[in-house]
Amino acid sequence: MKALLIIDMQKGCFNPYESRYDTAGVISRINELSDKFRKRNYPVIFIQHNGTSENELIPHTDDWKLLPELTTLPGDLFFDKTANDSFYRTELEDYLKASGINELYITGAATDFCIDVTVKSALNKDYKVTVISDCHTTEGKENLPAGVLINYYNWIWSALAPAKHKVSVIKAEEVIL
Repeated sequence: MKALLIIDMQKGCFNPYESRYDTAGVISRINELSDKFRKRNYPVIFIQHNGTSENELIPHTDDWKLLPELTTLPGDLFFDKTANDSFYRTELEDYLKASGINELYITGAATDFCIDVTVKSALNKDYKVTVISDCHTTEGKENLPAGVLINYYNWIWSALAPAKHKVSVIKAEEVIL
């Protein structure tokens, strides 16, 4: 069974929108993917960072809310996290196990933080992981443009030695359910 994870696509992470690489394109492709997953009755799971301990992304504030362009429907699931790892002290893994989900498609922000840690954590938990290469984003760093950083992480994930499964890194248009 498959599930789509959409990580940290929150207003406060995209302030301003231009701070992230290809924000509009990433949102559009995530919406297309979530539609595909819903049509096949696969779960669409939104992970939101609860940054109360950092005094940011505090639940139910405007910054904590999902980007308004993202499509959410009543059957979608929502989990909070307090660390970069979407599994760390959350109910995500319990839900996945109870639902028989063993394959995760990962999207969201930020490539070099929450996406990277969640990919590696999922691998260590023996999930089959597919990263959607054009559905995650980050902002540029000093002397390192965001596009270069995204390509680098896509390469890293595809080159990881498999725990149980090798990470698949594909474009949104290549997803076949």
